[in-house]
Amino acid sequence: MGVSTTRWTQINQGKGDDVGEGLAGIRVVLIDDSNTIRRSGEIFLSQAGCKVVLAEDGFDGLSKVVDNKPDIIFVDVMMPRLDGYQTCALIKNHLEFKNTPVVMLTSKDSLFDRARGKLVGADQYLTKPFSKKSLIEAVTMHTTKHSGGMEYGN
Repeated sequence: MGVSTTRWTQINQGKGDDVGEGLAGIRVVLIDDSNTIRRSGEIFLSQAGCKVVLAEDGFDGLSKVVDNKPDIIFVDVMMPRLDGYQTCALIKNHLEFKNTPVVMLTSKDSLFDRARGKLVGADQYLTKPFSKKSLIEAVTMHTTKHSGGMEYGN
């Protein structure tokens, strides 16, 4: 899924307050061991109308995914116990969640890291620190109806 051409133009032109319009009720699970990243993501997504559930590691995240059946999942790559790649692989190998978009969050932005994310089924790779706009764009691209696909490298 993706964004209509008109909507994509609005987002890219930064038409501020309407970025994220229409995201009311979108269920998001954000998994990150950084309290700052979790809180920032929660604020940005909640302001756009999303229902946000936070998890601080992969194990906690997996249970929140099962309990909340999100429309999109954000997963940090570097976490203790169960890293983001392992978490993503477990989500994508579960029949109920294999089509749920997973966006990897990381400060590691090498070609190798992107390839590894792709191998475990990640739908997008978002570099931290992320802006409100980039986070909302990711949700919009993967959850909005009436649109095309998302390129992994964006």
